[in-house]
Amino acid sequence: MAVSAILIHGAWQGSWVWRKLVPVLEQAGIPAVAIDLPGNGADDTPADRVTLDLYVDHIASVAARMAGKVALVGHSGGGIVATAAAERLFGKVDRVAYVAGMMLPSGMSFGDLLADMKAAENGLLGIGPHLVWSEDRRATVVPAEAAAEIFLSDMDRAEALAAVARLTPQPQGGRDVAAVWSPERFGRLTRLYVECAADRSVALALQRRMQDLVPGAERVTLDTGHAPQVSAPDLLVRALVPFLKA
Repeated sequence: MAVSAILIHGAWQGSWVWRKLVPVLEQAGIPAVAIDLPGNGADDTPADRVTLDLYVDHIASVAARMAGKVALVGHSGGGIVATAAAERLFGKVDRVAYVAGMMLPSGMSFGDLLADMKAAENGLLGIGPHLVWSEDRRATVVPAEAAAEIFLSDMDRAEALAAVARLTPQPQGGRDVAAVWSPERFGRLTRLYVECAADRSVALALQRRMQDLVPGAERVTLDTGHAPQVSAPDLLVRALVPFLKA
């Protein structure tokens, strides 16, 4: 039986990033809600208030209004948020899908993974070197050209630039985070990992390493860049629907 899905965006993004995907999921019989995490997208929570716990609080409030079980779909950094929410909401959350998502061992941050993989030496830093920090170091922004090149490399450049014009500052309190989870809760959930083989942000080598570190997820590989929900929503739907309907 299909479950309802909560779609969790990654850093600098908002609910808008799922705009093309939601109607296609609903046509397939899967109710879907795309959210703005606090301090992201259209949400005006100040950057100094944003934490992973606040993100999970918001997801919990959304899930409480939805009938039955829910699935979480986390893109990129939204994967860490999905993991933390699945741990807290075990019983309400039925399964978790990661789209080039940060699926990490308990207590490990993405920065820890980059260090483990010697990312600087191996050309795996993605968007990191391009970030522009706020004066108080509480948020970052991504320059448009870098965002188009790294996040939406598989799209026409003009279309990519139009899309990344909607990116907003990312509070650091929601980016430099690690989910803590237990085998008894999150560890028991069914998981799907949707790889993006041409990803220039979370490189395939990093995606594969995360799957090695947190084994047990079903795998689907798409020949897309970092954000197939924007560049190839039909391909992503075909990857998600069987998992969400199982």
